[in-house]
Amino acid sequence: MNTLLLVALGGALGSVLRYAMGLAVAYIWPLHLYIATVLVNIIGCFLIGCAFACFALRPDGSDSMRVLLMTGFLGGFTTFSTFSLDALRLLTDGQALQALLYMAVTLGGGLLATWLGMALIKFSL
Repeated sequence: MNTLLLVALGGALGSVLRYAMGLAVAYIWPLHLYIATVLVNIIGCFLIGCAFACFALRPDGSDSMRVLLMTGFLGGFTTFSTFSLDALRLLTDGQALQALLYMAVTLGGGLLATWLGMALIKFSL
């Protein structure tokens, strides 16, 4: 299958899942919409860590699958632009402490989740 089609397919699936998670979080915590972005980004970081480690440990793996999952699905699933908008909105709404906490949890949690995903795969194989 054409690489661009794989990226498009993965991106569409990831975007739909991100949207669904946003709806679910809005239903559960209607006043804290930015939590969906934190969850999506941390989950996405964990998954990309797992995927990266899998593909690094098995270099004979499918390039098509790597593109579909890492570039397409996870690229569509995670969202730095929404993170930036959410942080800016918190800051402009006078919620500087929440904005700083949001940024710290997203960035720190994302790095930790990526490392955990990679470590999980490396130590389990």
